[in-house]
Amino acid sequence: MKVKLPEPFTFEGGERAVLLLHGFTGNSADVRMLGRFLETRGYTCHAPQYKGHGVPPEELVHTGPEDWWQDVMEAYQFLKDKGHEQIAAVGLSLGGVFSLKLGYTVPIKGIVPMCAPMYIKSEEVMYEGVLAYAREWKRREGKTPEQIEQEMKAFAPMNTLKELQALIADVRDNVDMIYSPTFVVQARHDKMINTDSANIIYNAVEADNKKIKWYEESGHVITLDKEREQLHEDVYEFLESLDW
Repeated sequence: MKVKLPEPFTFEGGERAVLLLHGFTGNSADVRMLGRFLETRGYTCHAPQYKGHGVPPEELVHTGPEDWWQDVMEAYQFLKDKGHEQIAAVGLSLGGVFSLKLGYTVPIKGIVPMCAPMYIKSEEVMYEGVLAYAREWKRREGKTPEQIEQEMKAFAPMNTLKELQALIADVRDNVDMIYSPTFVVQARHDKMINTDSANIIYNAVEADNKKIKWYEESGHVITLDKEREQLHEDVYEFLESLDW
């Protein structure tokens, strides 16, 4: 069965621009509903898709955080080139890490890291996550369990995971360089990351305008979970509070 591949999107809503960033092994579909919601309220939303994501999982092995950061910077420049002078960054998981990195790299109007890791997970845990992602992809393609297990050999070793750990550590060391308004979002039932990451971000950010909210009924992919409508409203309220 052919899997329909997600693609980057741009929703033209107005002068105020929001960069929407997905997570590791995720894709633009993870932030699409939030983008549509903000578009209807006057925001232009652009979501890139990182190299090796939203495509057959073998391609993930040949890319890494430097490639993905380049994709983020190109997406930022894309909005600049369209005439958007003021840009906010909203990111899920790894996208949240990138939203924070944007905050001390380029001018950013506001930052919303959602379930963004600041702790380094063991490579084994991250590797198992990649395998689960790859197996699910192949299952959707209609491959047999035997075929799937055979194809898992393509995912060892993965240098990408060490690079990912280094990126997270580097961003954590620089969060205190962020002065842009920041709204830290964290799901209480997040099994993918150490949820204390949210407190680290909140405490380290130097912005005067910062807040943190815990979503008591949600898991890691909070943008698709049961409190997503409340999340939409909260992100919108935060964006509206900024000095555009």
